[in-house]
Amino acid sequence: MLKDITIMQEDKEKKLEEMMKKSNDSAKRTTIILEKEEREFIDSLIREGKEPGIKPLISKMLDVYRSMMIYDWRFPGEYYCGISRIAFVNVELINIFIQHIPKEERRKIGRKTGEAIKISIETTLGIQTENQEKWQDVFKRLRVQGFGDFYIKDKYILIKAPFISESEIWAGFLEGLLGTELDIKTPVPPFVFEIKEADSATNR
Repeated sequence: MLKDITIMQEDKEKKLEEMMKKSNDSAKRTTIILEKEEREFIDSLIREGKEPGIKPLISKMLDVYRSMMIYDWRFPGEYYCGISRIAFVNVELINIFIQHIPKEERRKIGRKTGEAIKISIETTLGIQTENQEKWQDVFKRLRVQGFGDFYIKDKYILIKAPFISESEIWAGFLEGLLGTELDIKTPVPPFVFEIKEADSATNR
């Protein structure tokens, strides 16, 4: 009887040790010392409802850090995403450039831009942008960089909150990036484009 009790106790101790080991592997406590101004700034974000708390804010910051590859940010002023240098630019400046592009040239300009982004994404992330199975990953990257919210359903691509309001630019951009042909279904945001050659785009 005593032997059985001893064995049971040993089993419990082993299980407890295993549980503690798993707990230690999954989460570690970290203490961060914040300057007064930093803490006041975080408190103001929480107070104004912009952030729910310090832990979610730090998790969000790390997610942004990973998604935007900020570890290649030569602060201040130089931010690189693989081979491409990224700059934060006002949308108004982009629209000024677009207004001076003849309408009949906008799709071609958009296509060249899409081809440039295609090279950047393929070399940086290793994603073949013409593979339709990878389009969600491509759209996530564009969303992180502020291009807008991209959705695909059946043979349609939807863009919500685009940072450019010219449909011909977007049609050309997506054609160059995804290696497909599109029909414009809505000329104003939110944009809807129909994929004309979805099968051939998938097989490339």
